[in-house]
Amino acid sequence: MPQTRMNLKVLLPFQVFAEETGVSRIVAETSAGAFGLLPRRLDCVAALVPGILLYETEAGGEVVLAVADGVLVKTGPDVLVSVRRALRGADLGQLRGAVTQEFLSMTEHEQTVRSVMAKLESGFVRRFEAFRHE
Repeated sequence: MPQTRMNLKVLLPFQVFAEETGVSRIVAETSAGAFGLLPRRLDCVAALVPGILLYETEAGGEVVLAVADGVLVKTGPDVLVSVRRALRGADLGQLRGAVTQEFLSMTEHEQTVRSVMAKLESGFVRRFEAFRHE
């Protein structure tokens, strides 16, 4: 029997943000542009960028979410979306504004933390390589 619906789960770092069954289509944004998922699409993995995630169910109609960067994994009828932050809203323009304000603009503190983490990681890799060659 051909698969006609998908199961969608949107995960945040510490909670399940949304869980839907009977999803007929999903549209997500990647660095290469937006792409759509239908139930019979082959399994795939995609890196998501801050943007809009849209899905449609027969019962609830079209639902629009603003999501931060993350990953989408489709295996059979199951689609798992794991993102750092997500917002639900009715107005697409308002959600697009939230993406711009909240998700795309890193604060100075976030930039400093990412810089420090990159230095720590590169230092660890250098020391590990030196240790391995001894």
